[in-house]
Amino acid sequence: MILTAIPSVPESLLASDVELPTSSAPAPWRTRIDAAFWWHRAAPDARSVLPPELAASGVIPVTLGAFVRYRETPVGPYSEVFASPVLLRKWPVPPMHIPFMAVDSLTSVHGGRTNWALPKTLASFEWSGAAVSAVGDGWKVSAEARASTPQFPMAGGLRTLQVFDGEPRSAWVGMHGRARLGRVTVSATGPTLSRWLTPGRHPALLISDSTMNVGAPR
Repeated sequence: MILTAIPSVPESLLASDVELPTSSAPAPWRTRIDAAFWWHRAAPDARSVLPPELAASGVIPVTLGAFVRYRETPVGPYSEVFASPVLLRKWPVPPMHIPFMAVDSLTSVHGGRTNWALPKTLASFEWSGAAVSAVGDGWKVSAEARASTPQFPMAGGLRTLQVFDGEPRSAWVGMHGRARLGRVTVSATGPTLSRWLTPGRHPALLISDSTMNVGAPR
């Protein structure tokens, strides 16, 4: 698999001068995270950013976005932002396809692209209390979270579906720990993000110091 040829939106393209490491930790990854996951009804243009291999799939019109602060991973701590335009209508767990993901770790870029065909690119992150922003080449995503419930035990997971050399493969992302429900106020700019990552105030799951295990793709 050519690491620079993974399907993505323009915001996730790697700059030509980026030199990736030659290796990184193999899947699975066990991590500790703080995170804000939010969701909203998909914009009319959201489906258009799916790769050709998934374009004919049935979809559920829900967009998912997240900021994640990794406390511990096999490649060290780092920050991440990602977004999935729609859920795919596959059962029992509708997977998300991720065409946009950015981190502040070159080793994480290599690991994400090699292990899971995740189109990780580089960005700078600024955290300030409940607010965070990520800035990359020609794009920016910002979010500010506000909790609305007490903390409660959380366990569950998500499924990803990425394209490896033309072949869709799925991976399970399991999570357990503590969380709150709340709202996240989001803004996004960029060549495509501004069309499908809808700005405004959205429902959110706010996760604190929890375990996230990212399995190997199948």
